[in-house]
This record gives sequence, structure tokens and C-alpha cells, in this order.
Amino acid sequence: MGKQPVRMKAVVYALSPFQQKIMPGLWKDLPGKIHHKVSENWISATLLITPLVGVYAYVQNFQEKEKLEHRF
Repeated sequence: MGKQPVRMKAVVYALSPFQQKIMPGLWKDLPGKIHHKVSENWISATLLITPLVGVYAYVQNFQEKEKLEHRF
């Protein structure tokens, strides 16, 4: 009832250095893919971007007011 060793085969995956077409599919129709993702998720994108733009505008306005404060 002892343990018996089991032979395992190692699988090694490698890309040939001579293979030139590894990632052409990523760049194929890139504007179309971006448009599709945005049109699918425009609500989520809006909810992400709106607070960021709002905070940026608030900070810029606050800094401008702070610069002008000493003039009066």
C-alpha cells in the first residue's frame, strides 16, 4: 500500500521566432471594435467619466479662485 510514482509529461508551449503573424487580429478593425464597446457600455462609460470630469473642473475652478483671492 505504498505510494507509486506516476510519470508526468511536461507540456511546453512556445512561439516560433519565425512566425510573424502573432497578433494581427488585435489591430484589425480597431475603430469598429472601440465603437462597438462604447455603444454597448455607454451608460457605464458615462457614469465613469462624468465624476472624473466634474472633479477636474472643480479643482481647476478652486485653484483659479485661490490665485485670484489675494487681489481683493
